[in-house]
Amino acid sequence: MRRSITALLPLLLAGATGCGTVGAAQEAVDPTTVRVLVRDINIRTAGVDCAGTGPYQHFHNRAPFRVLDPDGAALASGQLPAGTAVAAFAEDLGVERLPTYCEFAVGVRVPQRASYRLEVDGRPALDLTPDSSEGPALVAVVPS
Repeated sequence: MRRSITALLPLLLAGATGCGTVGAAQEAVDPTTVRVLVRDINIRTAGVDCAGTGPYQHFHNRAPFRVLDPDGAALASGQLPAGTAVAAFAEDLGVERLPTYCEFAVGVRVPQRASYRLEVDGRPALDLTPDSSEGPALVAVVPS
């Protein structure tokens, strides 16, 4: 009898700790990219690592972020990667260093919601706009 109780104990504990609920459906999540374009108009070479400057210093490599739903619930979180300098103008200015924006892109998996917001380093959340021009993405431009 003692041996059968010992064998059943791990199963009973697993059920009590919520390892799974019978009949509960997992909410489907979709992979997408969160892209943030920080319009700091810094002069640098396109393609180099960058971080936000001035009032956007909280945008940097390893800055904590959260993707929020319309009610403020966190759907995804992590740390930003290093930003990448992208040209601020489409025309070729004929110089190596040019006005750039700092773009951050990070992959996340989020469930379908009517809208999303992005919080970086505890600052006020930014609205994210769906954009499929380069694959599924949620995009913010700072300042908007």
